[in-house]
Amino acid sequence: MNEFELIAQLTAKLPSNRSVVVGAGDDCAVLDLGVPDHWLLFKTDAIVQGIHFTESDAGERVGHKALARCLSDIAAMAGTPSCALITLGLPPGFDPEFVKAVYAGMGALAQKYQVAIVGGETTTNPERILISIAALGTVARDKCVRRSGAQAGDAIFVTGQLGGSLAGRHLDFEPRLEEARWLAQHYPLHAMIDLSDGLAGDLPHILHASGVGAELLASAIPISPAARARARDRVSEKPPLLAALTDGEDFELLFTLPSREAVTLLDAWRLRFPKTRLSCVGKIVPGSGLTIRNKHGIRPLAAHGYVHFS
Repeated sequence: MNEFELIAQLTAKLPSNRSVVVGAGDDCAVLDLGVPDHWLLFKTDAIVQGIHFTESDAGERVGHKALARCLSDIAAMAGTPSCALITLGLPPGFDPEFVKAVYAGMGALAQKYQVAIVGGETTTNPERILISIAALGTVARDKCVRRSGAQAGDAIFVTGQLGGSLAGRHLDFEPRLEEARWLAQHYPLHAMIDLSDGLAGDLPHILHASGVGAELLASAIPISPAARARARDRVSEKPPLLAALTDGEDFELLFTLPSREAVTLLDAWRLRFPKTRLSCVGKIVPGSGLTIRNKHGIRPLAAHGYVHFS
């Protein structure tokens, strides 16, 4: 049983109450707690030594990644983060200086985005370090973007460049909070998600939630220099395009909006975010499934992103 099969079984009959606007199945839970004009965003995420970081990685970078993952999910719903709780699972004989460095990394990122760290929990965890973050944020009720709104005819966009994150970017990425709020403020976004498991892994979540299909254009996918370098130097066996589709941990935004907005958006984006690339990589189509078009024609995209337990 892989990660998504397990999630489907665990979430099939979750208890709920009247405060729940969006439960399991999106980047964040969305709650109505009576705040005028706003909903509460609630998110948890965890990183594990040996899976998401190594013993040789600097503690500050590990802490940055741990918190940034949650902030990236809040960005995917066009929200603003507010506060976080930190849970640490530490093995016997842990290095206190490393743990302090982890907190320094989290603290620096939290200060940058005005996020309060308001407590947490520490516990013993055999063999390896586990860091779990629970984060709260807010979003204007009329600006919250879900996975389930994509429509046939939409253009599909991604920010930044994809693939090769293991070269270091997976520890240093910046959550696209400002970009997501700007997009939601100025354009009619239909669906959005952050790319944690790869374009080929995360786009299907939007397609499934929205009941649509998609066609990607291979030549339009923004491949990072790191993905090309890893393939050239044989650090990775994946061709650059496959790396961009499946490597994961890019933490860029993937979103859809009406195709009539595409040219205006690209022009405005270049002025507002000149250092960050924005690419139209395909279109939403009727039906179901994910295909990719290249010089040889259109074929089903069999590649998938990272999946736990597979």
